[in-house]
Amino acid sequence: MYYETDRTLFPLHRGPHRLRYTTRPLLSAERFAASLARQPRLPVLPGLVEPRPHRPGPEGDLYDYAFPRLLVCQDPAIAAMLLANRLHLEGGCPILTAGRLPLEARLVAALERAGDAVVHVLHDASPAGLDLFGRVREHAGPRLRVRTMGLLPRHAAALHLAALAGQPPCEAAELPAELPAAERAWLASGRVAELAAVRPARLLRTVLRTVRGGGFAPPARPAAPTRARDTGFLTWPTP
Repeated sequence: MYYETDRTLFPLHRGPHRLRYTTRPLLSAERFAASLARQPRLPVLPGLVEPRPHRPGPEGDLYDYAFPRLLVCQDPAIAAMLLANRLHLEGGCPILTAGRLPLEARLVAALERAGDAVVHVLHDASPAGLDLFGRVREHAGPRLRVRTMGLLPRHAAALHLAALAGQPPCEAAELPAELPAAERAWLASGRVAELAAVRPARLLRTVLRTVRGGGFAPPARPAAPTRARDTGFLTWPTP
């Protein structure tokens, strides 16, 4: 909700699509939290979900099947939103969080059994997000294809997303060499574009289309109010 509020108050994202740029949030997180604190009776949108920790339990014969695809999410809130909208059912794709790494041996075996399985990694445009991609690739081994689903700086610029500044900088040489020099410099400067800045309807369509292998992907059937999802409320912040 923070990003959508910032977009509404300061619509810097409405520039021409041919231009590639990121914006800077003009509404500070502290001011936003203080505004919420002054409205203790502000009604909470129904149907919102909170990330739930993984509780190991009996899996039955689940791992006896072949999984053609797997999605690993950096942000537990994003994973919870995708699960609440049944993307794992519509896309035939189990969804895990970064906290489930390393991948369980039985899960890797189920992916290898599919023959040409793909592990998708959904992450922020940040050094931490790219590090997660590298970790997943390392844990998956040589027999599985691992693909980044983004975000990358180029995606953030194409969508005119708000990028947070002031994060700890890093050396450009520490970032993947496959990235263009301009993107490595953008990340090394301490800027971060979060997946939470993407409107949920767009994110759902993109993820579903990607895990299905491209082509047309109808919007996932919402488990929460459609208006809230389309507007951009991935989470409801707590002051």
